[in-house]
Amino acid sequence: MRDKSRYDLVIEGGTLLTMVDDQEPIQDARVLISGDRIEGVTNRHTGPVPEAREMIDAEGAIVLPGLINSHVHSPMTIFRGLADDLPLKRWLFDHIFPAEAQYIHADTVYWASLLACAEMIASGTTTIVDGYFLADEIVKAVHKAGLRALVAQGVIDFPAPGVPDPGKNMDVALGFMERWNGFSDRITPGLFAHSPLTCSEQTLRNSWDISQRFGSPLQIHLSETEEEVIEQEGRTGSRPAFYLDGLGILGSGLVAAHAIYLNEDEIGLLADRGVKVAHCPESSMKLATGIASVDSMLKKGISVGLGTDGCASNNNLDLLAEMDAAAKLGKYARLDPTVLDARTVLRMATRGGAELMSIEDTAGTIEAGKKADIIIVDADAPHMVPLYHPFSQIVYSATGGDVRDVIVNGTILYRDRQFTALDVDEVKGQVRRIARMIRSD
Repeated sequence: MRDKSRYDLVIEGGTLLTMVDDQEPIQDARVLISGDRIEGVTNRHTGPVPEAREMIDAEGAIVLPGLINSHVHSPMTIFRGLADDLPLKRWLFDHIFPAEAQYIHADTVYWASLLACAEMIASGTTTIVDGYFLADEIVKAVHKAGLRALVAQGVIDFPAPGVPDPGKNMDVALGFMERWNGFSDRITPGLFAHSPLTCSEQTLRNSWDISQRFGSPLQIHLSETEEEVIEQEGRTGSRPAFYLDGLGILGSGLVAAHAIYLNEDEIGLLADRGVKVAHCPESSMKLATGIASVDSMLKKGISVGLGTDGCASNNNLDLLAEMDAAAKLGKYARLDPTVLDARTVLRMATRGGAELMSIEDTAGTIEAGKKADIIIVDADAPHMVPLYHPFSQIVYSATGGDVRDVIVNGTILYRDRQFTALDVDEVKGQVRRIARMIRSD
């Protein structure tokens, strides 16, 4: 054991879910943190309380790794509730794309992203995989909020916010990567190629090449709707996964969001190529796009993370609620209550997300040497009592409002349900200002 005076933060007590494979919950736990890393994990009764700069009493709570939102479009908080109860294509082309063209600019992206960060922190998310346009502003917001993130500049072969000339999309993408590469150990820049239908072969290849050059995952929407798959086959003669494989971009550096309409051959192909998948069940349910075969993906060894998607199609960024939906939707799809058990789903929201980002060596579990990204969930509310099985309690009972404390990189961002640095009233005020502008038009 290291010198006790070294610890910057000690979490004392509670039920600890480390998410280390096959490790059972640790009762009356103690987590020792120095700087941005976890120094050790033990039972609190193994020795006297160590001295520390700061102590958090987690008695009666559940301690677990920070949640990882594997697919989100943070700026879309400004469109929360703007166009609900519509088919995806009509929702996207008749409402969202026109709204983006009119209202998405640097100011709105920054404040809407900061609001998203506040919402995610307050509901237990410590790391995000984001993709949108004007991504410089997302980086600034994420940096200010203190989250860990993969922030991706959107790439599409249509006029887009910040890129009115699609012919310059790759110049903008490369400039973004060069600007933010190495900026922070918490923030990784990346690219997000919108979909195989909205990006040309050359755009897809260029996006992949740039991502590979910088060692960053490339994100893409894949097979989100049956209509999309049919159109892709009509254009190219191949289903989307095989089309991407033919372009040479189906590999371990690719993150496929949604991945709903994949047949078993495509799932096998993704597994063989090491592609990761971001599952977004609530968005898929709301837009009625279908149910991804997550159990089949996991059986074939695909790393699957859990995402909320954007607020225009969810309408919240509560990853605890997303876990509940993922578990129940998976069971309903197979008519099998044993599919996607609580521990598996919680793994998707922690270790699965870390694997998707290729940061599993530093995040996703609570163990010595990992980054100190930790959340504490209050287990004292009526809906959290009694506590028999903590994995089940987190997945089926807890909501974002039960999150009490949030630590990222060893820094406390949220203490006793209060933000420690972020002025949330200012953020909400700015987004309300933007909403008034949208409402008046």
